[in-house]
Amino acid sequence: MSDLRPSDLSRLRTLRTWNAMWVDRIDEAIAAAEQREEERQQREERRPPTPDWIVELSIGVGARPIEVHVGGCYAAGKRQRVITREQALASLADGMRACIHCRPDTQLGVLG
Repeated sequence: MSDLRPSDLSRLRTLRTWNAMWVDRIDEAIAAAEQREEERQQREERRPPTPDWIVELSIGVGARPIEVHVGGCYAAGKRQRVITREQALASLADGMRACIHCRPDTQLGVLG
């Protein structure tokens, strides 16, 4: 097998410098990726727990509750408020809509 390395000293030093530069860049990229992962883990640890029950609110001033959801429901809008189990039961008993996706009425044992 033939040796593909240059035979003269100046070319070898140039190759070493070039490769050392790339190793430094790779080390910097690894450090940055490790930092991002550490920050992601810290954000995950600080995230508040998902509430058990939420109520979705209408649009506008004086927004009123319009629909009950299980906490973390993908169909819940951005306007929401955390409620207790008792508040969820009372809201459903008062005729508030139950989300058709997460079915809080079923999970609470309320028959529609």
